[in-house]
Amino acid sequence: MRALVRKSVVAAVSGALLFGVPATGAAAETAAIACDDDSSGQDASFYSGPSAGYTYDEKFSAGPKIPGLPEHTPQGLAAWNDWDGAGNGLLLISAYGKDGSNAKIYGVDPASGKTVGDVEIAETHASGIAIARGWAFVTGRNNAEGHYTIRKYKLSELADALKAEGSPYVKQIGEAREVYGASFLSGDGNTLYAGKYSRDGREKMYAYSVADDGALTTGKSFEIPKGTQGLMVTGDKFVYSTSLSRDVRSNLYVIDKGATDIDIPSTRCFRSPSMSEGIDDLGGNAYVLYESGSYQYPDARNVIENLHKAPVAGL
Repeated sequence: MRALVRKSVVAAVSGALLFGVPATGAAAETAAIACDDDSSGQDASFYSGPSAGYTYDEKFSAGPKIPGLPEHTPQGLAAWNDWDGAGNGLLLISAYGKDGSNAKIYGVDPASGKTVGDVEIAETHASGIAIARGWAFVTGRNNAEGHYTIRKYKLSELADALKAEGSPYVKQIGEAREVYGASFLSGDGNTLYAGKYSRDGREKMYAYSVADDGALTTGKSFEIPKGTQGLMVTGDKFVYSTSLSRDVRSNLYVIDKGATDIDIPSTRCFRSPSMSEGIDDLGGNAYVLYESGSYQYPDARNVIENLHKAPVAGL
């Protein structure tokens, strides 16, 4: 089992009690948040390659097809309630193109499974996308100093473009905002979360309050797991999607909402298929995006061409 080492003996003892493991002596000092990795070792039933684990396979099922995989690589996922003014929800997928080409935002109807449209935006890795306070935020290119940036787009313009023929180009509004990290983005009402990916250890994300004009005011920071690629914010939980490479399993961490330290007894973790990216919830379902179905990764442990979904309440 991969583990996150706790920072204190007290936390270690709590974690040991949670998982039914005696905490004594040196073991207490190195106790950890264990990820549930039990698996049959057989091929999965609804995705290619070996099963990620019993827990994941029991909770999740196949969702809509991920668009654009022959030419683009999906990264971010955002839920858009009532996107068309008729009460329908939409899933936005941000994806980067081949070197030098524009990135794309795809709109997927989770009810029908169909892609309702797509738009082009200026070239970027597009590692995160989120909706907050009437704005769409997308990870921009690093600036001249090498710092992360976030772009903003008007939702009304994005909706019109998604309904149009072809792949219209949508311009960002104003200048990109420099931030600490934007490897992933997530929206929650008038709050935008943005954090930094690290394959070497834990990192942090910041909460930003969103003004009417889309301006961001930096708030407090939160510790995040190693390899965080996406975040879903529910009424009472932060759910982090983490992955490190194409040949190992990913993880989903379920942590109390607002927790600035993830070393708490309530934290849960279980394995998921390789190369997980964005995660968000819509209509009571959690959706997880994978980049492994992209043309770039035919040798991934799990080549996944569909979103995966699960009832939020079951996580």
